[in-house]
Amino acid sequence: MAPVNPIRVTERAQALAAEVLKPGDIAIDATAGKGRDTAFLALAVGPLGHVHAFDVQAEAIAATQNLTAAAGLSSIVTLHHRSHAEISEALPDNHKHQIGAVLFNLGYLPGSDQKIVTLPASTQHALEAARSQIRKGGRIICVTYTGHPGGTDESNVVLQFAIASENEGYIINKVGYFPDSAKPWILVVTRP
Repeated sequence: MAPVNPIRVTERAQALAAEVLKPGDIAIDATAGKGRDTAFLALAVGPLGHVHAFDVQAEAIAATQNLTAAAGLSSIVTLHHRSHAEISEALPDNHKHQIGAVLFNLGYLPGSDQKIVTLPASTQHALEAARSQIRKGGRIICVTYTGHPGGTDESNVVLQFAIASENEGYIINKVGYFPDSAKPWILVVTRP
């Protein structure tokens, strides 16, 4: 019998988003990267929904634009060439506090300059902004990579965010989290 490949962490994150998204929902890809999460979210919310995708790298915005255009999803995606820390400022008023899911994929853009990474301070602000924008039953899914320079510091920020969110009554789940491991893990924050 052939060995079974484990589910990739990004696929697991997408499945966690799909559990709470409904057709017509608003969603956010906080780290657009190559656009795969943006396209996934757009398919999940359907033609009556909308996705906002954020990235500071022009290369990531271009890749996301190309992928969503090729998939026929451009009309329901807004690309933001800016930091994920600016989520609250960037959302139009009719999308504020209506977000069904926010996906974060922290670290660096695969295949690009690995010196350009998400940073703990902007990630902390982005997580807090995302939490302020999710609807009842909405969810933040944050894939955290610790194996790159600064990754452990960012992981610690994500852990502190989890504690603060739990103290505020949010439902917290840490998927694949093992202290001192360099493997990626997922924080799930659900608004009750």
